[in-house]
Amino acid sequence: MSGRLVRLACTTAVAAQAVLAPVPAAATPDPQRSVARLLTDLQQLYRRTEQATETYNATTERLERKRAEVARLDGELADARLVLRDSRTEAGRLARQQYQGSGGLGPYVRVLLAPDPQHALDEGHVLGELARERARTVARLTAAEQRKDALARAARKALDTQLALAARQKRQRDDVRGKLADVERLLAGLTPAQLAAVARLEQQGVAAAQQRLTTAGALPADRAATPAGDRAVRYAMDQIGKPYQWGAQGPEAYDCSGLTSQAWSHAGTPIPRTSQEQWNRLGRVPLNRLRPGDLVVYFPEATHVAMYVGGGKVVQAPRPGEKVTVSPIASYPVLGAVRPGTAGTVGARGDGPVRPR
Repeated sequence: MSGRLVRLACTTAVAAQAVLAPVPAAATPDPQRSVARLLTDLQQLYRRTEQATETYNATTERLERKRAEVARLDGELADARLVLRDSRTEAGRLARQQYQGSGGLGPYVRVLLAPDPQHALDEGHVLGELARERARTVARLTAAEQRKDALARAARKALDTQLALAARQKRQRDDVRGKLADVERLLAGLTPAQLAAVARLEQQGVAAAQQRLTTAGALPADRAATPAGDRAVRYAMDQIGKPYQWGAQGPEAYDCSGLTSQAWSHAGTPIPRTSQEQWNRLGRVPLNRLRPGDLVVYFPEATHVAMYVGGGKVVQAPRPGEKVTVSPIASYPVLGAVRPGTAGTVGARGDGPVRPR
């Protein structure tokens, strides 16, 4: 953890991912502001940024699904219109035959070719066949009309939802950018001495939290990963050194849940995109039963996630301005852990949130 805040102060443009407007110079920092208070303020800003990022990710995922639904419905609607056109053509043919008095030509030809023409000439049989043919055509026409109308309504509704999601995504993107600007302003106002002191205090807090987990027996003994878990870990470890970027899923950059979801996708086990959905939809596992590849989720709102790699360590995309790295499991307040490949709550939630700072 040491040196993180110093690097952040030197790379605020990276922290904003080259999309933020220039940030005005911050005021001279309050000399009375304690190091502990500075660290608390930074942690709160980072936490709000990550919450906004995961909200943005969830909306982006919904928007992608809705776009796929709109495309599917448009395709089905085009097919339904072709079927309707064919049904209308058939109905028009029957109407013309009836008007011209030739509607019974087909059945009468079949009468002449039948083995027993006298039996087939039964008037009720011939007229009934004609009526049934027309009824089937009308039924097909009616069903095609109804399907076309239903698909048109569904397509319009899906498109309206897509447009609403796109507008929401834009607002959330602006929210993330605004929160990143808040981080930049605070960092820009710190002196090198303050940055170094804040980094030391942060490192001390993480070390103390890690020790508490060890003392409480919450850290697992070494366990072998499953084949899929091993593939996921190897993928995540191969990303070390790549930058954090909010909303990114690789291959050049990642946010926290982008890294974990991509690692498990490459391992052949797709999992939800966001940290909240990973926490809510994957099976829970106690911290002391972790094995490499399991996911450790942080903060009460489940807004950060990392992958356990063994030895009390996780690999993670930590936050803006940093790179994918291996860290102590207690880098952030632990909420619990989940295991990809399982669904629902299958284990204990752990010992509850651990406050490392």
